[in-house]
Amino acid sequence: MTRIQKTLAALAIGACALGAGAPAFAQAASQAPAAAATAPAAAAPMLTIRQVYDKMEAAGYRNISEIERSSKHGYEVKAYDPQGQRVKLRVDPQSGAVTRSRFDD
Repeated sequence: MTRIQKTLAALAIGACALGAGAPAFAQAASQAPAAAATAPAAAAPMLTIRQVYDKMEAAGYRNISEIERSSKHGYEVKAYDPQGQRVKLRVDPQSGAVTRSRFDD
């Protein structure tokens, strides 16, 4: 058997194997939506920097000078609190709630 004949034979066997697996794949695909319906809901999307700014302003923070997205803590914000103190905040990326507040030096 020549190299070309061996290659063609291998391709033919592979095509047969793929054809035989198609009904099983179709059955699995038809069951996927039912499985997705029972899966837990996806996490809420992250707020944009503008949305975080608006939430901080609505909460009484002023002179917001810095909003950074952090991979560990959601957002880090530097601003003045309602009492006029300079603070550094950690903000939840989905809800916009302040999770930590400390005075900024």
